[in-house]
Amino acid sequence: MKRFPVIGVLCVSAAFGLAACSDDSSPAEEATKAAADLCTDLGALKADNAKLKALNPATATKDQIKEAYDAVQSDWDNVKENLSKLRESEQAAVKAAAEDLKKGYEGLPGDTTGQQALTQLQPQVQKLDEATTAASTGLRC
Repeated sequence: MKRFPVIGVLCVSAAFGLAACSDDSSPAEEATKAAADLCTDLGALKADNAKLKALNPATATKDQIKEAYDAVQSDWDNVKENLSKLRESEQAAVKAAAEDLKKGYEGLPGDTTGQQALTQLQPQVQKLDEATTAASTGLRC
């Protein structure tokens, strides 16, 4: 009986915590989240595939095999879903960074020196470097 209030408090706390999170994440943050989700899904796929592989053909029931197979298929669906999210978010991160650099460059005054331009554009250049590196490096779970 004591568990119910504790579980209720945890659920309410989690709900408030999730509600407090902002949906205004940058494309780079979305790419990072998609990569983390994909790593998690790949780990689940690998684990469920190992369970399926570990079943003993001599003793496993058809229901056990179906259950393990269904888990693998479910994991694969999650992997496929996050693969597309990752690609989209990586593309969005690179696009946003490139557009920020373009806007920064086009906003420079005509009499700006090379040194001033590089100093002013450094944050946009760094952001584009990070976005392209993240997009081209691939996943390292």
